[in-house]
Amino acid sequence: MIQYVVKRDGRRVEFNNQKIVAAILKAMAVTEKGEDIVLAAQIADKISHLPKQEMSVEEIQDCVENELMNGPRQEVAKKYIAYRNKRSLARKAKSTEIFQTIIEAQANDVTRENANMNADTPAGMMMKFASESTKPFVDECLLADDVRQAVEKNYIHIHDKDYYPTKSLTCIQHPLDLILEHGLKAGHGESRPAKRIETASVLACISMETVQNEMHGGQAIPAFDFYLAPYVRKTFEEEVDKISEITGEDYSALKEVKLDDYIRRDLAGLRGSERALQHAVNQTVSRTHQAMEAFVHNMNTIHSRGGNQVVFSSINYGTDTSAEGRCIIREILNTTYLGVGNGSTAIFPIQIWKKKRGVSYLPEDPNYDLYKFACKVSARRFFPNFLNLDATYNQDDAWKADDPKRYIHEVATMGCRTRVYGNKFGPKTSIGRGNLSFTTINIVKLGIEAMQASEDRDERLRIFFEKLDWALDIAARQLNDRFDFQKTALKKQFPLLMSGLWLGSGKLDDNDSIESVINQGTLSIGFIGLAECLIALVGKHHGESEEAQELGLRIVEHMAGKINGFAETYQHNFTFLATPAEGLSGKFTKRDKKTFGIIPGVTDKDYYTNSSHIPVYYHCTPEHKAKIEGPYHKYENAGHIFYVEVDGDATHNPEAIMRIVDLMDKYDIGYGSVNHNRNRCLDCGYESAEPNLEECPHCHGHHIDTLQRITGYLVGTTNRWNSGKLAELHDRVVHK
Repeated sequence: MIQYVVKRDGRRVEFNNQKIVAAILKAMAVTEKGEDIVLAAQIADKISHLPKQEMSVEEIQDCVENELMNGPRQEVAKKYIAYRNKRSLARKAKSTEIFQTIIEAQANDVTRENANMNADTPAGMMMKFASESTKPFVDECLLADDVRQAVEKNYIHIHDKDYYPTKSLTCIQHPLDLILEHGLKAGHGESRPAKRIETASVLACISMETVQNEMHGGQAIPAFDFYLAPYVRKTFEEEVDKISEITGEDYSALKEVKLDDYIRRDLAGLRGSERALQHAVNQTVSRTHQAMEAFVHNMNTIHSRGGNQVVFSSINYGTDTSAEGRCIIREILNTTYLGVGNGSTAIFPIQIWKKKRGVSYLPEDPNYDLYKFACKVSARRFFPNFLNLDATYNQDDAWKADDPKRYIHEVATMGCRTRVYGNKFGPKTSIGRGNLSFTTINIVKLGIEAMQASEDRDERLRIFFEKLDWALDIAARQLNDRFDFQKTALKKQFPLLMSGLWLGSGKLDDNDSIESVINQGTLSIGFIGLAECLIALVGKHHGESEEAQELGLRIVEHMAGKINGFAETYQHNFTFLATPAEGLSGKFTKRDKKTFGIIPGVTDKDYYTNSSHIPVYYHCTPEHKAKIEGPYHKYENAGHIFYVEVDGDATHNPEAIMRIVDLMDKYDIGYGSVNHNRNRCLDCGYESAEPNLEECPHCHGHHIDTLQRITGYLVGTTNRWNSGKLAELHDRVVHK
């Protein structure tokens, strides 16, 4: 008697003869005689009693064909065989069409799904071949039937589905101190612990670059200033020893001097120990600056993922008030302000300023001068973004101003917006943790279906929330299934990540599964298109109607409550994400437009609005935008972002950036950034804020691109944006 079925991916699952019955009934339904459930059940029962403990899917389907051919309903057998062949041919035809577009380097939504990946290069093409081949396998072999149908019908989207079979996790906040203090092993190479700032900088790069090849999402450093500060001091002490060696004087006592800051000054008029001290400081600042230059340069040139994509990197900083920490902050900002290469804006790492009252925000704060500088740099280079540690949901009672490791209790974020902080199964921290996987719900489709189901407002909302609960339930079950698949991976499959970087992984042996530690990560359910959903339900979006705003908050609060409940149901860290939709922004829309036609304000564009944002085309002031979007952030505990579009050249107006950060403080906004005009010559790298620039004044080239954020990070050229995001970019208006 059959007990197990061997799936196409090799997994053994329990045999269920009702699946055979359902398949036969589908074939019968398209014949003249129709369904015969008795015959279908008899065939299923006969197959289930075959003298085998397990059979493959293909073997079972062959048995069904034979039974139908030898029975009274041979016409059903023909339909069943035709259906199998049709499915096989459809898969092959779709794959062939997609592969051809990759081969021909066509610019379409398949090859432009990820704007930071060049799918035209051989490595990029190979990745796309692998990606598009893997997705059908996941659909057929790894997804439950109802989940697959929800995906096919455009209700949910499984992110990074091509990485599903690899069991990889999404992202991590690197505990860089472990690498710097103990060194690392990466493949056949290994490094000793860092002794100076240059080595520390390189190891920070290697850590992120190596782990990027073990994960499908971003890499971040949660306390860049705190981690690198000790190596500024070691470099200073090394410079003191050099002076002693060169001059023959013993300046070793200078190594014990406590410095208030590292500021480069002229040596004129200085003598003896005072001169030696300042010379050591000057050299330390120079070397720190060079190390930061190297770090930024490497993060924009070192490729991972088969040599096809630079590391999707982020760094958080701003709250280390030590002299050494301030030196790191100042020089990473100096480097960013000056630009890379011939002065181009660095795309990576995404830089995030940690704004905190008493530390790095108010005029009386010790790092206020650096905060002002950060705003000046952001006005020119888009970075840093701003993380509000003062937001009510970003605070931790364990944080103490005099704690040298207080950064452990500070939330950190990925540049795209991903946030990991609360933890039901371990310490509340961002460090050594990350997202495991996430899935997004198309709440616009739910809104459209509710709109079409009833003209009565109350009934329409009842239907919508009923559908929303169904979608949330199925998304949660899918993520739990994926977790069960991920947890079977072995420690040795993630040689650096699981060597101690991931929280708790240091205790694992090579052949241990990662099950015991990955529950420190999060499973996130996201959403897209609140604005369009509200238009479908009440006729207006939340930026233009108080009624819509009240409903929007009700919807988001409902989702957050339901998702928090999943954490108890499944015993995982379920979290709620304001999805950073890139390829998805147009993908959902295109399919809904085909299903429902053009609905004004809903499906009449080529994209849905990201998560809980006000539509990009809606004219309003920055404060209005902050007032409307701010209240959503406290619910979106897996990540969110607030951004404002400013007009003209922001380079000479850092106060504009500070005003935006003030709005974040006022409206309890967790994470934000400022967009502004920045043109870049693709031939020579020249940048300016001149509107509608068509010819480069430097090289007179005409390949001019506008540098812009796509979902929270920058993209060096909009030529790699997909059609949905290009349409959204075209519609963006200035907030003033």
